[in-house]
Amino acid sequence: MRGRVVAITGGAQGIGLATAQACAAAGMTVAIGDIDATMAADAAAGLGGTAVGLAVDVSDPVSFAAFIDETERRLGPLDVLVNNAGIFVGGVFAEQDPAAIERLLAVNIAGVLHGTRLALDRFGPRGEGHIVNLASSGGLLAVAGAATYCATKHAVVGFTRSLRAELHGTGVRTTIVCPGHINTQMTSGFSKLPGVRVLEPSEVGDAIVAALRSCREEVVVPAELGAVVRMRALLPQRAGDAMFRAGGGDRLILGGDKSAQAKYARSVAAANTSDGSHA
Repeated sequence: MRGRVVAITGGAQGIGLATAQACAAAGMTVAIGDIDATMAADAAAGLGGTAVGLAVDVSDPVSFAAFIDETERRLGPLDVLVNNAGIFVGGVFAEQDPAAIERLLAVNIAGVLHGTRLALDRFGPRGEGHIVNLASSGGLLAVAGAATYCATKHAVVGFTRSLRAELHGTGVRTTIVCPGHINTQMTSGFSKLPGVRVLEPSEVGDAIVAALRSCREEVVVPAELGAVVRMRALLPQRAGDAMFRAGGGDRLILGGDKSAQAKYARSVAAANTSDGSHA
């Protein structure tokens, strides 16, 4: 791991920052990208060493390309790209703002595709490199009040699995990371469900570094959430839906703190940005 160059989008706070810290601790050379250039620079300064913080709007392919180009100019050839940037739009689908939905699609799906293409332009000719795409438990399960968000995260899972098949034998690796309920600004308005652990971002960052070391292709954090996903997949549809409702899954967002959810939505709208968090 030592000396490998990693670029992390949405890296100024939340899961992105925790991943940057874990990568730096493992000896990697880190570039933090965030739509807030000042926050990115401050986060990089906190890492010390050769870390750099740069502005990037992942929904804009020109901005994304400039971020990768500047990372390589300052730090050397890219070895790892972590497509972490993501935003959340919650609430009943029929009542959601169409403009907010378009921004969600642009960041959560288009941003991942832009970054992946840029990474493959570099990794493909060299026959090595690693792309880590942050999905979510919402990419493996369906949660009421998060229809569009879950659609974007299901897309990330399906895209990365297809990409893995295309890249087989090329030396280029992919990893999908699906965090559950993580203690970030994004999830501050979510309900706390009985029996479900709320993890710190550092635990996701550590899991990402472990996946880079082992080349693990799919990671669910916490691990026990993976068992829930597998059980749900084995059950008939009605039984699976009933189990999920009984466990409080449909109350996670719709039964949460509406004022906290609105505060997060305003912060995203004001900054037109990702907070580097995932749920």
